[in-house]
Amino acid sequence: MKIRPCAKINLGLNIVSKRADGYHDLETVFYPVGIYDEIEINETDSDNGCSLEITGQEIEGDVEKNLVVKAYRLLSGIHPLPPVHITLNKQIPMQAGMGGGSADCAFTIRLLNDMFHLGISVAEMEGYATRLGADCPFFITAKPSYAEGIGELLSPVDLDLSRYFIAIVKPPVAISTREAFAGIKVKRPQKCCRDIVQLPVGQWKHLLFNDFEESIIPQYPVIADIKKALYDEGALYAAMSGSGSAVFGIYEQNPESLKSLFPDCYVHVVKG
Repeated sequence: MKIRPCAKINLGLNIVSKRADGYHDLETVFYPVGIYDEIEINETDSDNGCSLEITGQEIEGDVEKNLVVKAYRLLSGIHPLPPVHITLNKQIPMQAGMGGGSADCAFTIRLLNDMFHLGISVAEMEGYATRLGADCPFFITAKPSYAEGIGELLSPVDLDLSRYFIAIVKPPVAISTREAFAGIKVKRPQKCCRDIVQLPVGQWKHLLFNDFEESIIPQYPVIADIKKALYDEGALYAAMSGSGSAVFGIYEQNPESLKSLFPDCYVHVVKG
């Protein structure tokens, strides 16, 4: 069986407090976008439990530490699962702030649940996903959501960008989440992003902010350059997604010039 994990963007991202456990509380709106990995799971006769094959983009590091494998092992420790071979075709840009690894984790839980008729509820799947990563629970439903806490406290948002085009531009820059949080300044926004996204998109520019930009852009000015260029090309709203380095722009018309404008970057335009 196969499933296609999607990417996400953050519409506003405010770091509102630092917790006693060292993590930070945030406020953000997660919005799914149509850039996809693909996961295929086949039952095997192996004694290995879970084997993982990765195609598409190369992922550095120990395969055994991949969130897909961790998702299988978490579920198999609670529900009886046979050995499986998983193929992950990696297409969502990595270290981009688009949640690719978290999506793979959550969609693996979803597919295992369906494939082996585990009967796990959405709330239970979100609980399992939380144990593997802060923004993993969002991808259990992958519907527009307002997130609080470390990203695991979700409530639905009535938001439909389907009439717009969303352009993603990722420069050849990798920003780790640890690096992004190191320079963050905790503060509460004047207006919550959940309320701002209910306004027309054309009003977001001076109201909706990603707090990571303040510390990341001085280190990586190319992000500011891309953001300015997206606005120059007619974006109604542009921002860095998550902790970067991808920048997105929302357009009323398809911005067809972007690939030539950013020849050294990953560029992808999807309907919202």
